[in-house]
Amino acid sequence: MRPVLREWADREGGALTYRLTQVLTGHGCFGRYLCDIARREQTTACHHCDDERDTAQHTLLACPAWTEQRAALQATVGDDISLPVIVRAMLSSENSWRAVATFAEELMSAKEESERRREAESLDPRRRPRRRQRVRHGPDVPT
Repeated sequence: MRPVLREWADREGGALTYRLTQVLTGHGCFGRYLCDIARREQTTACHHCDDERDTAQHTLLACPAWTEQRAALQATVGDDISLPVIVRAMLSSENSWRAVATFAEELMSAKEESERRREAESLDPRRRPRRRQRVRHGPDVPT
């Protein structure tokens, strides 16, 4: 990010979404994050292939589960979709920004759904289920 920090700060468009931020930072439904940082998984392994370490980079560049999404991204930004290259591409055009954001949305939605299924099926007491949002009732509705 440092090489393009000025352009990033001065950009006029391009909103960061929750899932786009996950891909750019590596903080999301990635085995490495869920195991080493969030302590919600026992292993850093990818649940979508046989790789021992699921990271944002692995998901972006290598995991065979996301070949279709990766091809769609490459059709817009080019064959090199390493993180520094896609950040530069995002800053170069609105079309590229949208392509990366769409890629992140599709990928992370699928990975989150997979994580929810694993949580529901898990009997491991160390896996903490996600907090559910409370439903807020109006003043006339009893709780």
